[in-house]
Amino acid sequence: MTIKLAIFDFDGTLADSYAVFADSVNVLAGRHGFRQVQWDEQHKLRGMSASELLRELRLPPWKVPAVMADFRNILQRHIHDIHPFPGVVDALHALLDKHMPLALATSNTLQNVTTVLGDALIGRFVMVECGTSLFGKSHRLRRILKHTRVANTEAIYVGDEIRDAEAANDAGMMFGAVAWGYTTMEALLRTRPGRLFRMPADMLELG
Repeated sequence: MTIKLAIFDFDGTLADSYAVFADSVNVLAGRHGFRQVQWDEQHKLRGMSASELLRELRLPPWKVPAVMADFRNILQRHIHDIHPFPGVVDALHALLDKHMPLALATSNTLQNVTTVLGDALIGRFVMVECGTSLFGKSHRLRRILKHTRVANTEAIYVGDEIRDAEAANDAGMMFGAVAWGYTTMEALLRTRPGRLFRMPADMLELG
């Protein structure tokens, strides 16, 4: 299948923000009343879907929007500690130079995304959809497809979480899993991704 549009997630896919998340989760737990995470639990939790994680942390869905908004504010305060994964920016520019249209769908803010990736790179994307809800990415993916007039069968959503795979599936798109993000590779493989990227340079296969 020829890919005519590559849509990317941000946190854990393009930006290495896991350390800020790991340092913040118990702060968020204290503020919002869900259970604390022990250090030795992290690998187990990184193998879960978003729904499984909410149950494990005893975090009711109605609290999720406030938690996510609070976390985005934390990310903004620590944004200069967050950087693109090595090789990601070069891979994105190389795809763009090969005339591959790129877009972004993320629950993070446009300000955070632009600070990490830079105005020059973001300015080359055909569309950027920010501020999605925890389970609202499929809606954003459909908006991007409608705006770009690319068929869902000719697009791919590249991400690092099970919910990214679920969003791609809901939008009728291929999912491309990255090996360096929040979720373990073993868990992502269970979603049967259409493409697997073990390092950022592998994304050049899309062009």
